[in-house]
Amino acid sequence: MIKLLNGAHVLVTRPAHQAENLSHLIEEQAGVAVRFPTLAIAALDDSCTIQNTLAHLDRYQWLVFVSANAVTMHSYYSVDVKIEQFKSVRIAAIGKATAQALALAGLPVDLVPESGYNSEALLAMPQMQQINGQRYLIVRGEGGREELATTLRSRGANVEYLDVYKRIIPGIDSSQVSLLLAQDKLNAITITSGEALRNLLIMLEEKHHQRLIEVPLVVVSNRIRQIAADMGFKRIAVTNSPSDAAILETVTMCVTGGIEWPN
Repeated sequence: MIKLLNGAHVLVTRPAHQAENLSHLIEEQAGVAVRFPTLAIAALDDSCTIQNTLAHLDRYQWLVFVSANAVTMHSYYSVDVKIEQFKSVRIAAIGKATAQALALAGLPVDLVPESGYNSEALLAMPQMQQINGQRYLIVRGEGGREELATTLRSRGANVEYLDVYKRIIPGIDSSQVSLLLAQDKLNAITITSGEALRNLLIMLEEKHHQRLIEVPLVVVSNRIRQIAADMGFKRIAVTNSPSDAAILETVTMCVTGGIEWPN
């Protein structure tokens, strides 16, 4: 079997606890996965608020989890009270990874977009149209995007947030990445959020930025592509989905010349 990556160095910027599957896929294709998390996920130490909110879920018609981290970051419930606590509310997930995390937690998923993996995909579903007067609780990370709540409110819904985690910049050594850039040996960068990309520039010395923006960048949405373009990145490829398999496919195209870059 031909190993398509043939020693190419690929920067994996996912949080450490979410990076191994993609890293292994890269290594299976004879690539070198350079693990360099530019985001870390930390639970918010506000268990009283979380428990109090979840004890009154009967106030809401919909509970929306915006990421797998929103599901897994806290032990929201015990087995004894889970079914009783959640039976009065419908649960929506943004994307299949979030839905899978909910299923593993033993919570039923009432709504997940069949295609798409973001707020826009959820908002386009028929169940999210005639919602005047309904109450929503969005479970998310601190300081997340506002589009979901803004659109739901514009349709007449009452929307509240439950922040359960925060994103921080990891304190890790960047010397390996700096050396690869200096030697022109970094072949591709994978990015799954705008914040991860912004942190990447913060974590690397400014003297490396010019080389950095010349490296092929693999992103998982057009929104992130636009952020990267505004930052000056020259060669940006968008995956078909945020899955690790789709990221690997696009990385492979970048490395093997399957993408024509603008001059």
